[in-house]
Amino acid sequence: MNLKLYFAPGACSFVPHVLLEMSGAEFEPSMVKLHKGEQNSDDYKAINPRGQVPVLVNKGQAITQIVAIALHLDQLFPDMGFLPTEPLARAQALSTLAWMNNTVHPTFTHIFMPQKFSDLPEVQAALKPFNTALFRGMLGELQVLVQAAQAQAQPWLSGERFGPLDAYSLTLTRWGTLAGIGPEEHPVLWAFVQKVAAEPAVARVIARERLQLNMGQPA
Repeated sequence: MNLKLYFAPGACSFVPHVLLEMSGAEFEPSMVKLHKGEQNSDDYKAINPRGQVPVLVNKGQAITQIVAIALHLDQLFPDMGFLPTEPLARAQALSTLAWMNNTVHPTFTHIFMPQKFSDLPEVQAALKPFNTALFRGMLGELQVLVQAAQAQAQPWLSGERFGPLDAYSLTLTRWGTLAGIGPEEHPVLWAFVQKVAAEPAVARVIARERLQLNMGQPA
């Protein structure tokens, strides 16, 4: 076995976890318990000095960061079509993936872990509602992307084939429920996320990570 994925349940590592499961390739999923601080252990920092998930190890070489891992998996499994091959469509898909990772994701981190951005309690308290409003708007943007794909009769966000955008959309929408942004606020997005969750490979990863899609009040 050449592939090993270090993941944390419910984290953004869900994205490569799903892609690996969907590929049908043999890989070793290795859970990192963030709540126990395992990401800060000497053993884990020897793999990723930044103490983050995910990490994909291929033939002993560690690859970090969602965009890099997604690109690598797309190259490893070209028949899966995780990312479009047509240059313009590929650039657009990567643009959306980068936005999810460098804008939407960090906005949620300001809600969930405000202590990373200030040691002042009053600042931490202010960060949560401010960034919740921003995150709500970003989920609205994500819903618009879903609607645009549907208007073009595309089953998935980057075209005919399932890819990292679809898996990430589930993760971000799921996080929104933890921030109090219920499914009823973005019904088209939520219906799409349920479609993503119903994919057999995605369902297997959800079961392995023991995830609940709606972490807030029932819709």
